[in-house]
Amino acid sequence: MARSIAVLKLSHRVKNVVSYAQSVASAMTNNASFPSPNPTLAQLEADVAALATAEAAVLARTKGAAEMRNTKLEVVRGDLEKLKTYVQGVADAAPPANAEAIVQSAGMGVRKRTLHNKAEIAAKQGSVSGGVNLAAKAPAKRAAYAWQYSTDQKTWTSIPQTLKAKTGVSGLTAGTTYYFRVQVLTKTGESNVSQVTALLVK
Repeated sequence: MARSIAVLKLSHRVKNVVSYAQSVASAMTNNASFPSPNPTLAQLEADVAALATAEAAVLARTKGAAEMRNTKLEVVRGDLEKLKTYVQGVADAAPPANAEAIVQSAGMGVRKRTLHNKAEIAAKQGSVSGGVNLAAKAPAKRAAYAWQYSTDQKTWTSIPQTLKAKTGVSGLTAGTTYYFRVQVLTKTGESNVSQVTALLVK
């Protein structure tokens, strides 16, 4: 199984960054797949316009214009990176067969990555009724794991943190489907909350 990864087609030339950012804004405008872009497309377009103005000042050899242009360039690059993250989130939430088309509809490139690696979280039946054993992918030797479960994916109940990439939970209601997720904390900070895994508890 391959995951579709959103890729920005950024150039080192400012005029190309401007035209590319404009094409992304155009592709995402009124696109039903992207109801709430972050940042907004209006913000992106305003930042691109500011960059284009700053670049024109550089070409006119205005004193100090290059530094201002470089600042505006970083703003636009930052906007595009945030939009890439947003588009990636939409693609990941969609059926895998649709992910590539969703990314491309935003004017972005696609890179395929095969998912051979271990799932972020796995849940298995415990040895007694109402018990579940959870295991997470360990990103580092030293990490803490914050576990949660839910029956509706709206209200989440926390399970005591562990320093190992596995834990058990008991006392769950047999015959009920539970949803589990984990957040990993390392010395570099908190990870995103994992994908959710579901299990019908016996």
